[in-house]
Amino acid sequence: MAQIFISAGHGGFENGVVDPGATLPSTTEAAEMIQIRDLVVAELRSRNLSVLSVPDDLSAAQTLAWINARCRPEDVALEIHAGAFSDPSVRGSTVFYIAKNDVRRTHAELVVLALLRRVTQLPSRGVKPDTESPTGMLAFCRNLGCPSLLMEVGFLSNPQDLAIIQRQRRDVALGIADGLASWSRAVGSGTPTVPGGTLPEIRINLNGGIYPETGIIVNSNAFVPIDLADLLGVDAATAPNINRVRYANVVYIKAVDLQNYNVSVGWDAASRTLRLRSRTGMQFCPGAMDRIMGIGSTSEVQITLFLKNVNEAAVNTYRDLPKLYREEAAIEGVNHDIAFCQMLVETNSLNFGGSLNPAQNNFGGIGSPTGGMEGASFPSARVGVRAQIQHLKAYGSVDPLVQRQVDPRFGFVVRGVAPLVEQLSGRWSADQEYGRKIAAFMRRLYESAGLL
Repeated sequence: MAQIFISAGHGGFENGVVDPGATLPSTTEAAEMIQIRDLVVAELRSRNLSVLSVPDDLSAAQTLAWINARCRPEDVALEIHAGAFSDPSVRGSTVFYIAKNDVRRTHAELVVLALLRRVTQLPSRGVKPDTESPTGMLAFCRNLGCPSLLMEVGFLSNPQDLAIIQRQRRDVALGIADGLASWSRAVGSGTPTVPGGTLPEIRINLNGGIYPETGIIVNSNAFVPIDLADLLGVDAATAPNINRVRYANVVYIKAVDLQNYNVSVGWDAASRTLRLRSRTGMQFCPGAMDRIMGIGSTSEVQITLFLKNVNEAAVNTYRDLPKLYREEAAIEGVNHDIAFCQMLVETNSLNFGGSLNPAQNNFGGIGSPTGGMEGASFPSARVGVRAQIQHLKAYGSVDPLVQRQVDPRFGFVVRGVAPLVEQLSGRWSADQEYGRKIAAFMRRLYESAGLL
C-alpha cells in the first residue's frame, strides 16, 4: 500500500533553538500548520489510507532523512507552510514543484485545485517551479526519494487568509486531504511494481551532440550516469546536494541538481531527450558569476524581457531601469546583473509593499543616514540606482568612487569586506538567505537570456 508523508514544515530545532516559522503576535506558522496537519492525518486515516506524520521536533535536514529512511518510489510527501509578507494585501495558496518536471507540475496543480474546491474564498497563486522560490531551490522538492511537493496554504500576514486558516481549518484540511489522496493514486498507478523491472530510458544531448549512454526516469525525474558529470566539470562524487540512485550496477545522478553547478538542463518531450550544456558553452566567465566587481553578461533587451516575465506591469513604469543599471554599473566597475537582481529582491520585483515605496527611488533598500525606519530617498531613479551601485562597490572593492558620492551610507562600510554576493547576507540585510535570493534571480535571468 502506498504511503503518504506530511510535514508541518516548522516547529523543530534549527541551530539549537525552536523554529516557529513566521511569527505573529497571536500565533506562529508552526502552530497553525501543525493543527491543519493533524486534521489532514485524521481524515486520510478515516479513508483507510496509510499516512505518516513527520515528528515536529525534527529540523529541516532531519525531516528529509526521516522520510528517506521510510519512503518508497510509489509514496508521496507534502510539506505545508504559511507565508508572511510585509505587504498585508499579498495572499493566496500555491504549490511548489521541482523545476523541469512537467509530471510533478501536473501533480502540483492537482493538489492546489483540490484545496481551492473546498475553500473557494482562498485565491490561487498557481503552481511554481522551486527555482521561483526566494532561495532558488527547495530541498523538500529535490532531496526526497519519493515524489514531493511544498504547499504554501496562505499568508498569515493577510487578515483574510489568516481568518480562513483559523476559522475554516477543517475545510482547509479536507481540501489538502482530497489532493493528497488523488496525487497518491496518480503516482501509484504509474510506478513500476515488477521486482527488478526496467525503468524508462531517455536520450542525452550533451553540448549539442548525442551522448552514447542513456539516462533513466525515476519518479518522473531525469537521471544521468554519474560519469557524465566529469565532462560537465562537476565533482559529483563529493557534492553533498546531488541525489544519486544505483540502477543496473550503474550510479545515476538527478539531472536537475546539476543546475546548482551552472549546467543548463532542458527537456525535449517529443524526442524524450535531456539537453545538458556545460559551463564551457556559457557566454560569461565561470567563477565570476557571484563576484560583485566585474562586467555583467546580459544586454538591456535581455534584462527587459526578464523583467517582463517577473513583473509585466513594471516594464512600462520602469522602462529605463535596465539601461540605468548597465550605465551606472559600468562606470564603477560593478556587475550590473548582480545589481539588477538585488533590486528585484529589495523591491519585491518592483511590487514594493514593504518599508520602501516607489517615490523614494531607493532600489537597493539603502538605510537612512540617520538610521530612520523609512530608509533613504533619492531625487531620481538614476540617482537611486547610482547609490545602490556605490554601496555595492563599498562592499566589493577598495577602489575609490568614479562619480560623486550619493550613497549616504558609503562611509559606514568596511571597504572590500564582501566581494561575493553570498557575503552580503547578514551585512546588507539581516536575512541569512539574502545572497542566495539574489543568486536565485541571477540564475533565472541567465536562463531567460539563454546564458545558462
